[in-house]
Amino acid sequence: MVRTLQRMAICFGAVSLAASINVSAQELVPRAFWPSPVGTNVLSLSYQHSRGDIIVDQSLPISGVDSSIDYFQLSYQRTLDIAGRTANLSLIQLASDGKTSAEVQDVFLTRRTVGLGDTTMRLAVNLLGAPAMDREGFAALRADPKPIVGGSLSVTAPTGAYDNDRIINIGTNRWSLKPGLGVIYPLTSSWLLEGELSVAFFGDNDNFVGETREQEPVANAQLHLIKRFSRGFWAALDANYYVGGRTRVGGSKNQDLQRNSRFGATLVYPLAPGNALRFGASTGTVTETGGDYDLFSLSWIRAF
Repeated sequence: MVRTLQRMAICFGAVSLAASINVSAQELVPRAFWPSPVGTNVLSLSYQHSRGDIIVDQSLPISGVDSSIDYFQLSYQRTLDIAGRTANLSLIQLASDGKTSAEVQDVFLTRRTVGLGDTTMRLAVNLLGAPAMDREGFAALRADPKPIVGGSLSVTAPTGAYDNDRIINIGTNRWSLKPGLGVIYPLTSSWLLEGELSVAFFGDNDNFVGETREQEPVANAQLHLIKRFSRGFWAALDANYYVGGRTRVGGSKNQDLQRNSRFGATLVYPLAPGNALRFGASTGTVTETGGDYDLFSLSWIRAF
């Protein structure tokens, strides 16, 4: 019994970081395929705060989970010309500082965890409607937007902090790939409808408390209604639905299939030339397994 409690306590010590993995993966991201002039650089520093339930292995005797987690994300994006099409290459690094409380076999525990997450690289290429362009061509597209179709591929490397004695870590100790396909359709010159379909595929974690942990793919659909007010000033209503992600440890399947959806809003407000603030908020609307958390974000964006 004591040994079991110790094992659950070890698990709990890392549980609060599970949200950082899943929050990042299921974040609502409008205008992910909107182009920019070739040579544009965008630096973004973001702060996010989430509160509520997190995704944990449903077979574990953990109840009453309540997390309050702060996230810090640094990202860099450059617009490229690939075979005459607009392309965006992004690098993203996440860190988190969180406090989680829960009951583990009738024992109430509280832990604080801090660390760096895995690093993600994303390449998005506009396949239709957005050829590589200069600033004049971009201004013409902004004034008279055309339908845009784009494809993307995100690769996440296992660079985050990982302790193989813990059940869940901020780092995943595995590679993952996420291909996606997005469409932006202009309803009017100032109203855009954007949709994206993606599937995340995960490698195996072969050092998961002495076992191998496998995870099934997660399919994600996003929809955004975007209103453009003026240059650099826009807002969006955001929604998604994602399903899959059931895990297997040592050959045994866990009861942790995700069938969740989120709803939120985004506002970007321009400041001095080349600078903007981005506000975002979302909440879980359908949360069959985990995902019942609120997320608030504030970002400073610098384009040059």
